[in-house]
Amino acid sequence: MPNDETPTNPSNTPPQSRGWLRASTLASLTGANRLRRKILRRRSAAAAGTLIVSAALSLFFAGCDHKSKIPARTADGTFVMEDFESGALTNWRAAGSGSGAWFVYTNGNKAPDPAQSDPNVPVDLRDPPQGKFAAVTDMNGPGTLILYRDVKLDGRFRLHLTVFHAGAFGFSSPHTLAYDEPEDNQQFRIDLVAPSAPIDSVAQGDVLVNVFKTSTSEPYQREPTAVKVDVSHWAGQTVRLRLAVTDNRGPLRVGVDDIRFEPIGSDANPRIELPDTKEPSRALNLVLHRLTETDALKALSARAEKLAGEGEFAGAVLVAKEGHVLFSHAYGLADRKRGTPNTLRTRFRIGSMNKMFTAVAILQLVEAGKLELTGHLGKYLTDYPHRDVATKVTIHQLLTHTGGTGDIFGPDFDLHRTELRTLADYVKLYGKRGLEFQPGSRWSYSNYGFILLGRVIEKVTGQSYYDYVQQHIYKPAGMTRSGSLPEDQAVPGRSIGYTKPPGTTAWVPNTDTLPYRGTSAGGGYSTVEDLTRFAQALFTHKLLSPDSTELLITGKVKARPGARYAYGFEDARDADGNGWVGHGGGAPGMNGDLRIYPKSDYVIAVLANLDPPAAQRISEYLDPRLPAER
Repeated sequence: MPNDETPTNPSNTPPQSRGWLRASTLASLTGANRLRRKILRRRSAAAAGTLIVSAALSLFFAGCDHKSKIPARTADGTFVMEDFESGALTNWRAAGSGSGAWFVYTNGNKAPDPAQSDPNVPVDLRDPPQGKFAAVTDMNGPGTLILYRDVKLDGRFRLHLTVFHAGAFGFSSPHTLAYDEPEDNQQFRIDLVAPSAPIDSVAQGDVLVNVFKTSTSEPYQREPTAVKVDVSHWAGQTVRLRLAVTDNRGPLRVGVDDIRFEPIGSDANPRIELPDTKEPSRALNLVLHRLTETDALKALSARAEKLAGEGEFAGAVLVAKEGHVLFSHAYGLADRKRGTPNTLRTRFRIGSMNKMFTAVAILQLVEAGKLELTGHLGKYLTDYPHRDVATKVTIHQLLTHTGGTGDIFGPDFDLHRTELRTLADYVKLYGKRGLEFQPGSRWSYSNYGFILLGRVIEKVTGQSYYDYVQQHIYKPAGMTRSGSLPEDQAVPGRSIGYTKPPGTTAWVPNTDTLPYRGTSAGGGYSTVEDLTRFAQALFTHKLLSPDSTELLITGKVKARPGARYAYGFEDARDADGNGWVGHGGGAPGMNGDLRIYPKSDYVIAVLANLDPPAAQRISEYLDPRLPAER
């Protein structure tokens, strides 16, 4: 969810409220700190007039032809390797993972692809410093973006290029291009590297010469700056020019233009050739190829142990396939004061993951003929206070976050957090609000929309939301340790969540941030075993018919790069059906993720009693490593 206020973007000082909460793509209901419990919404928009080299949350490559080229030469003998005036990134290759992409752009105040741009931070780059086009990165979440091309140097040359950037949250320069490590990593660097080197290596032996690198003292915004470096040492060799950006704090937009090689000395016939650039054979942190199942699980185990040992993960992990558990382990403490360890049966708060249960319940009632997806809210909540909301918003729009119903977090929630005890209490507090936008016109994450779905379930069935879900979802799925009992009731095995408030370094219980109880929008609790049982019950059609299950999980509206929102589920599958469906949840002291892979039949369930992105750091690590096929 977005912050309530759009941060300003001054030219010389970094805004202090812009860092990503690197966690669930979708925020959970629970938590009191507004900045930390709201995840940036992913706006959907069509790209026009741009070349998208990468797709978010995946490995990507740009195509190239297979002929060696000799670049254009100016009157003074300079070889223009790339000025981007073709309007495309032809013959470059890209590698990386996470959010964002490299683009060719022409307007420094317009996102080259709004769907991959942070909607809360306006683009504030210079227009291309020479000509009509330049290359730029943009992203709306953590990622590493690498653009590279091989060059054969027949003679002595000086490499010349122009660099610029804007939007950094504050540069840091760890000796790695990994974006998914706990430490801050916000850097932009340009290197000549050996073509045989790991594509993301910054080791001295792999980097032949560093052309440009940001430092911790780097200004917030760099005007177009000419950079030159003598590369004569590599005359007669083929080298790789690598442009790399790593960003896990806030949107870092960088630009490159006017890449050229200037002859040095009096060589008789210096020449630059641009051979076919091969895909990298190795990487240190990026995933170039999927692993075998055995190797993927070994890598997962090592990663989880490392993060737990560094205090960055406490929780439980379970990986299953075709109903059989392949990997399961728990880490860290459920109660630090008492020294109680987490186990596979520990109950963790799951935040927005409850939305999956709410959506299943709605489709069960559709199957029973008690609801219509096209029905308006007022058909079921006949006394709803605001007429426009009642008469214009459909059940389908509530399920897909396209109803314009807004959120619940803000001053009113903070003031009444412990008084909101029933779903009706939420409607009483927020029901007089109007629409934020015309229903169906766009996607905007709405916890309140799922509160309303919970009230619809109660009205149609005559049961409380909690009783209905217990009877029709938890019980048939065998989920014996899931629920939403109030926080003032003792729940055996329920972990304590631990959070680091802004500006602090010590973990403290998140007790003072919790609502009275979970709702149909989020805030319940479950275990990794129960979540796996839910996935199994859903896909063996114990909860819904095959047609309704497909309707439930099929994406309907673009929510962020690489994923569409379905009914209470994200759909991150590609055109061939590879990928996952599921939902995450996150708030101070809690984080969870459930990823179900219909094509390969894997299930990943991760829960943590620490701040985001503790759990999703695990699932995102495993996702690109698991085999894509059964």
